[in-house]
Amino acid sequence: MYTESIGSRKTLGDVDVLYHDGLYHLFHLVLPNHDFIAHAVSEDGLSWYRVANALFIGHPGCWDDSMLWTMHVSPDPHRPGCWRMFYTGLSRGDRGLKQRIGMAVSDDLYHWTKTPVSWKDRRQAPQSLQAKHHGCRASYDPDSSFPLQPEPPHYEYSLDTPRHWVSWRDPFYYHEGGRGWLLCAGRINEGPLVRRGCVALMEETAPNHFQQQPPLFHPGLYDDIEVPNLFRLDGEYYLVGSLREDAKVRYWHTDRLGAPGEQAGPWRSYYDNVLLARGNYAGRICQDPHGILIWNFFTPDINVRTSFNLMPPPKRLLRTDGGLLRAKSFEGFSRRVVRSDRPDRLHSLQCSVSSSPHACELNRTEGHFEVGSESGFEAYVFPEDVRSFRLRAKLSLRGLGKCGMVFRIDPETRDGYYVSLDLTKGVAQIRAWGTGSEKLGEEMMQFQSLQAAYWQLEQRGVAHVECLAFGSYLELSVEDRVILSLADQTYDHGQLGFYVESAKMIVSDVTLEHLRPPSQSDEHLPAGDGDPE
Repeated sequence: MYTESIGSRKTLGDVDVLYHDGLYHLFHLVLPNHDFIAHAVSEDGLSWYRVANALFIGHPGCWDDSMLWTMHVSPDPHRPGCWRMFYTGLSRGDRGLKQRIGMAVSDDLYHWTKTPVSWKDRRQAPQSLQAKHHGCRASYDPDSSFPLQPEPPHYEYSLDTPRHWVSWRDPFYYHEGGRGWLLCAGRINEGPLVRRGCVALMEETAPNHFQQQPPLFHPGLYDDIEVPNLFRLDGEYYLVGSLREDAKVRYWHTDRLGAPGEQAGPWRSYYDNVLLARGNYAGRICQDPHGILIWNFFTPDINVRTSFNLMPPPKRLLRTDGGLLRAKSFEGFSRRVVRSDRPDRLHSLQCSVSSSPHACELNRTEGHFEVGSESGFEAYVFPEDVRSFRLRAKLSLRGLGKCGMVFRIDPETRDGYYVSLDLTKGVAQIRAWGTGSEKLGEEMMQFQSLQAAYWQLEQRGVAHVECLAFGSYLELSVEDRVILSLADQTYDHGQLGFYVESAKMIVSDVTLEHLRPPSQSDEHLPAGDGDPE
């Protein structure tokens, strides 16, 4: 859990996380200004501490003097023990309409130096003003290949197109077998205007020199494929990207990248290639001692994305026997458990006040509960008021009625979170449902549909579920796969349990874990110049 300063007009943007020497290093954009790349560190991936900012926009006249966009940090294959940051820059000279990629270097991940650039189109001030005000302070090297920008014949490269905006952003460096490639979000130079989005490809032909190649992947469907990632897992290559069209993180796969001079692929899609549900965006992968994690930012408003964003906890990426990718809940939550229970009490929210006690049923036998409602809605909750928790259970539905889960429920008003589970078709939906503060007219009823997602049923009517609430972060896993992942602050505590509607359901294998809530420091770690101790 990580966000920008609470109460300020700033918010978190695209993220990149690298694991090194026992620490997770987070680099992220700060919106809406995009004027620097922030840096935070964490020992557990859940609690973060800000350190010195990594990079700032250039001085006026430099190629990156308007905004900084998405970055990627990776080990420098040519200088062991050092690091490179590829980042996106925008120029005031062309009103930020043409994106370019630059590079910064570091030998400790805390202090970054931009590499010299060779950019002939930089704005020149009169010599008298340059002498007085020093002009642009960037260093130039005619042999430098930076900043990188799209070129013909493979990519859109000019503002003189119907789009009037050049995509060349979100770099990602991949190295394997002595070869290195830089990926980015680009567009092919022909075809339907809003179907040109591709994963552009540049091969590193000499240290820090890149030659543009045909696109790594062009599905012919999207306006852009943002924040691409490439990695290998169990012998298969996976390409992860984010799509503005539906604000989801998706993936594709292939069994080969291709020999020199050959193209990779073909890249294929599975019937379900959604990694993270709507509202989760700009996914970035990170390798740590336990495998591959995916990080992202979550935005409550996919149409704006410039306020109230946060970085949720990561998910562990696993590969099924059939080759599909699955996001699994982060194992780091287990280190936050302060108490674990196997509850033996469950009671109806409504029967105590219902005029028809025969409308609900509750039977307890060793190891499970049988709940039911012949007519209408009935919720069954554990008596304890909880805040941050992880609840696991096996649900077995009898009949063709409805079922789901409730949590952070006020027993008096019934306000809280309602998770609908369709155990016939494999659909999950979470809603914040409650009473408005005015308590009159149409404003009295408050109903927010927060997120929905799908999964493939292994057995009709049966599901192993895990519901997690960690501060404002909410997560639902089904069959060990994260289905719902979001943040919402409508409710922060209450009772939790299960519900049925015109159905019976057996709830078994119940475990309730109480979690230590998230924490974040807005202060620098104690060190003289921003380095951690």
